[in-house]
Amino acid sequence: MAVILQQVVGSFFGQRFYPDFSGVVRSRNFYPVPPMTSDDGIAAVALGLGRAVVDGGKCLSFCPHYPSHLVQFSSVEDFLSESQTQFWALSLNHASEVASFRGLREVPFTLEVAEGDGTLEAVGSTYSAENDTITDGLGRPGTRVVTFAPLLKYGSFPLAPLLEQVLKDGEEAFGHPVEIEFAVRLPREAGEPAQFGFLQIRPLVLSPEAEESRMEDVEEKRLMAQSNKVLGNGRIGNLQDVVVVDSQRFERSQSQEVARQVSYFNAKLIEENRPYLLVGVGRWGSNDPWLGIPVEWDEIAGARVILEAGFRDFRVTPSQGSHFFQNLSAFQVGYFTVNPDLGEGSVDWEWLAAQPALEERGCVRHLQFAEPMTVLMNGHKSQGMILKPETSTSA
Repeated sequence: MAVILQQVVGSFFGQRFYPDFSGVVRSRNFYPVPPMTSDDGIAAVALGLGRAVVDGGKCLSFCPHYPSHLVQFSSVEDFLSESQTQFWALSLNHASEVASFRGLREVPFTLEVAEGDGTLEAVGSTYSAENDTITDGLGRPGTRVVTFAPLLKYGSFPLAPLLEQVLKDGEEAFGHPVEIEFAVRLPREAGEPAQFGFLQIRPLVLSPEAEESRMEDVEEKRLMAQSNKVLGNGRIGNLQDVVVVDSQRFERSQSQEVARQVSYFNAKLIEENRPYLLVGVGRWGSNDPWLGIPVEWDEIAGARVILEAGFRDFRVTPSQGSHFFQNLSAFQVGYFTVNPDLGEGSVDWEWLAAQPALEERGCVRHLQFAEPMTVLMNGHKSQGMILKPETSTSA
């Protein structure tokens, strides 16, 4: 047995102690959106302690190789609804306990507290309700938003290149993809150096089933769907339900009604605690109902795997899930894009149509199988396949 002692990274602010920001970086990104690739890695950072990151709270994700390409925040509305609104710090009960770090507990604080401490300036921006815009920095009145723009856009601290380097060194040392936890303390005075705390490094756990499986090794008749445009990684083997929008009967003029029917099945399956595969045409969550099915995230939140396929008479650029990026990555939802006309996989629509529906509302059908389907996703190659149940008849 060994005990490792590490110096705590951070600064004292009265009865609070915390780093300016902290996070986790991984050398594989299983939800890459072009121009990113899986090998470019992904980082998640938050103002204050890393609890916001490891507990799945609101934080900011970015690719170290493309630090200004923030897929999860494609609009002002995204920043206001999904960015960090509080931060975690160690709170000391009594001044006498500061030196010994006894009586410590993690407590959430508002962004106003961080601004008063001077730590928000390095990672903050300002929202102006008058013109509905976000401006980098805190130089004007308005709602404060954690964007990390001073670091990622202007390089006030070389976070992105530093993370690229530690990932490279970590992979070379381990001979395997890695996951690294870190914390940063920025200078409090002129001439003082910044401190990058290298907290932990460990091998990144990958799914051997997904990494080793190849579509060419599977009989075509066993494939319900396959794609080389997949977000996610690993094996899912507990899905017995499919909510499918019949591609032959779907009319784009009825897409809003289709969204309501999908929402009905989603609510029903969530109540029954049955994760499901969602299959549809066009873009899921499209703002334009003529280009897809305009659902909100809470209307499909029970789906464990989502598949979007191109229209039979009209090509739509695959979304790759960017409209739901934060939720897809946070909940580890598999996302398949299938567009045969572009050479991007296939769906066995004929087989799906032949399965009797447990319930049907318009062109939306709920299939339930006695045996589970198997979903395999290779996040490194962005490939995946969905295998039919052993018994091909709905329950």
